[in-house]
Amino acid sequence: MTPLVLVHGFMGGSAQWDLQREYLEQLCPVVTVDLPGFGENNHLPPIATIEGFADWIIAHLVEKGITTFHLMGHSMGGMIVQQMAHQVPDRIEKLILYGTGAVGMLPGRFETIAQSKQRAKEDGVASTARRIAATWFVETEAAAEYPACARIAEQSAAMAFDAGLDAMQGWSGTDYLAGNPLETLVLWGDQDRTYLWRQIERLWRSIPSTSLAVIPGCAHAVHMEKPDLFNRIVADFLTS
Repeated sequence: MTPLVLVHGFMGGSAQWDLQREYLEQLCPVVTVDLPGFGENNHLPPIATIEGFADWIIAHLVEKGITTFHLMGHSMGGMIVQQMAHQVPDRIEKLILYGTGAVGMLPGRFETIAQSKQRAKEDGVASTARRIAATWFVETEAAAEYPACARIAEQSAAMAFDAGLDAMQGWSGTDYLAGNPLETLVLWGDQDRTYLWRQIERLWRSIPSTSLAVIPGCAHAVHMEKPDLFNRIVADFLTS
């Protein structure tokens, strides 16, 4: 059975998928990763390019003997999986681009990348991580899953914080969109403060074989705000 590989985003970790694992494992094996500098791999040297992250995951999967897989990426992870789809499309069966875009400058984000870097210098990475994580929920700090999300975000290594922002800022996948051969689902919360509609629409309209799912009443962390609905949409796409 084809496994599903889940790639978290900036300041994320494999634990962010805890509300997905049990449900999706009824359909197929689920493989999660902790990117270098984040989550359980916050001790590893950070990577400062999206291409570097893609190479690291591809090598990690080869080490685990996983050669063919479905692939889902969230936020920065969505950029990484777009890069992977460009590099090894023959290994990927279905692609899910969740809360992400093809332009790493993040136009319209709640604050610029430069502002996030400056706040981290002034307030510290842990405080900045908690503040940014709050923007991923419609109800911000009052959201039920915010504390768990913030704890994961706080694990981000200081060097990985800047490196991750540099990776996003220095990447564009716009040249890859029209040539993407994969059956793709674009999934987005309609109140996302990080990736605005124009980024999502570009993915949807540019990738040849694409479905779109817009989840109402959610921000950037749909999988934690409405996990049951999120899980059903992902399962439907994988089994259709």
